Amino acid sequence: MDNQKMNNNRPDQDPEGGNNKKDDMNKKSLLVMVVLAIAVMIIAQMLSGKIASASQKEVTYTEFMQDVKDGKVTKVELDSDRIYYEVKNQKNVKYYTGNVQDERLYEELDNAGVTYSRKVIDTTTYVMSSILSFVLPTVLMVAVMMIFYRFAFKGGGGVMGVGKSNAKLYVQDKTGVTFQDVAGQEESKESLREIVDFLHNPEKYTKIGAKLPKGALLVGPPGTGKTLLAKAVAGEAGVPFFSLSGSDFVEMFVGVGASRVRDLFKQAQQNAPCIIFIDELDAIGKSRDSRFGGNDEREQTLNQLLAEMDGFDSSKGIIILAATNRPEILDKALLRPGRFDRRIIVERPDLKGRIDVLKVHAKNVCMDETVDFKEIALATSGAVGSDLANIINEAALLAVRNGRNAVSQSDLFESVEVVIAGKAKKDRVLSAEERRIVSYHEVGHALVAALQKNTEPVQKITIIPRTMGALGYVMQVPEEEKYLMSEKQIREELVTMLAGRAAESIVFDSVTTGASNDIEQATKLARAMITQYGMSEKFGLIGLTTVEDQYLGGRATLNCGEATAAEIDQEVMKILKAAYDQALALLADNRDCLDKIAAFLIERETITGKEFMKIFREVKGIPDSETEQAEANVSNPAKNDSQPDGQDEPALIEEKTDNGASSESDINVSLETKAED
Repeated sequence: MDNQKMNNNRPDQDPEGGNNKKDDMNKKSLLVMVVLAIAVMIIAQMLSGKIASASQKEVTYTEFMQDVKDGKVTKVELDSDRIYYEVKNQKNVKYYTGNVQDERLYEELDNAGVTYSRKVIDTTTYVMSSILSFVLPTVLMVAVMMIFYRFAFKGGGGVMGVGKSNAKLYVQDKTGVTFQDVAGQEESKESLREIVDFLHNPEKYTKIGAKLPKGALLVGPPGTGKTLLAKAVAGEAGVPFFSLSGSDFVEMFVGVGASRVRDLFKQAQQNAPCIIFIDELDAIGKSRDSRFGGNDEREQTLNQLLAEMDGFDSSKGIIILAATNRPEILDKALLRPGRFDRRIIVERPDLKGRIDVLKVHAKNVCMDETVDFKEIALATSGAVGSDLANIINEAALLAVRNGRNAVSQSDLFESVEVVIAGKAKKDRVLSAEERRIVSYHEVGHALVAALQKNTEPVQKITIIPRTMGALGYVMQVPEEEKYLMSEKQIREELVTMLAGRAAESIVFDSVTTGASNDIEQATKLARAMITQYGMSEKFGLIGLTTVEDQYLGGRATLNCGEATAAEIDQEVMKILKAAYDQALALLADNRDCLDKIAAFLIERETITGKEFMKIFREVKGIPDSETEQAEANVSNPAKNDSQPDGQDEPALIEEKTDNGASSESDINVSLETKAED
């Protein structure tokens, strides 16, 4: 059914009554503006009188006559009730006194030789002056107030319009979004399809007693597509869609938020069936906790929202969708069944989801035959939909910059590298000694990764500085999507992280600041082993930290005493020292390989995983027939066989964070590189 026709034919809407209300509001607004204009004019008249009196001075009639006799007066002007006169050498001050019926006045003025005159009153001039002084400024003031009113309260319903809802209303042909535009969130779409089907076929559910969910809360990290999913629901259902942010309810005026909530639900009932979408719900839905003080305006708005969600009838087809990435701080009363009946988790897409997202964003971009989205998806583990959209756009811009008509696979890999580490700083020139240090540092990472069995394959080594601060980095790409990490994998990862510092110590007998990021990440991972993963013999299976804001970085806070925290630090130092010693031993045993690969990297600045492995086999004397197992650890099995050797293929360094690895939902891999500061 056409929404516009349906809205116009609703019996509960009275166009004539709505026009009368609008006219009443306009009359009230005009009356308020006229009163304000008159008040402004009175104040302006009083101020002008005070300004004029500041240049005039009142004296007694006796003082005036004495000034005449003393010859000080130069000019006199007689008015109906006042006598104005000027004194010699005082042109900026005009004296006046009351007009007294004194027959001697003219004689005294003549004797003193003073020029005097009487002011002639012109009735026409007086009337025009009154009009210009009072009526015209009032009209101008009203006009200015009306113009200001139109701009300041446009769409707000008059002076009291600050309490009106400013939600944006979309209809089906304006959202332009359906479930086909949302990829990588199949579970979330499945939950929302039931809501859409209920709006289309309510009798199928009501005949067995099922009720439409009043609300659904979309929870997930930023950029995963929560707002896009809400628009897709409205687009699929073909109903009006009210969209606003939680901060839109908050204003400087007390009570405005609650008034806007009431007005929003009133509009929704008039346009039912419809969908209300509140983005960033945590702006008004924060828990009402009196321990740390409260915000009366925010709590009043939340109370009104709770009351409205209890008050409306879900059988009318009003659905509330809300989105947040901080569900742990929301008020418990807001999350109970009957208000938000469903919590839909919008997670980071997996490998298949990333492939689908890339295809959706690339459907309007010209791609050549070399593009393989699976390789890009493998290289972007942990990316959300907005990251992948940015990668596609950066690749298109790069292709245009290079004068090509289509995006190639190399453009996509380069855009991944730009998003991760920034653009190459071609104008930064390192000294020969610094180039050697950075080269040995990066080769140390790559060589230790190749010598161990449970690390990710090396894809690229470079010593070209990047705009995000990295002087060089090693890129590794996972062979497959992983959701768990064993203790052995974590310990080998720690050895790889500290191998750059170990290479500096062996070759130069000194260390630099280049390992600061490696040390930070290694410490973070080692601490998670002890406090979250239970991988410490000393502390065993005890949780010593609490993860807060799991969708906004997952900050971990210790929940133990100071003595225990000191023991945790000692245990972390023990784990890191063991990993560092192992890295020193591996590099010392393979010093010849380290030197040769570092020299090649200094000459070439960037080498691929195939080139790195080729030199490694030559130094170790490994024949080609025995390299199958070695290549499985250092080469990318997903690489297209048609690509020539030596092709520069960047890939993402997968960061194994400390958010836990016990289940799929605990993994939080971010687009960050193990690059050197």
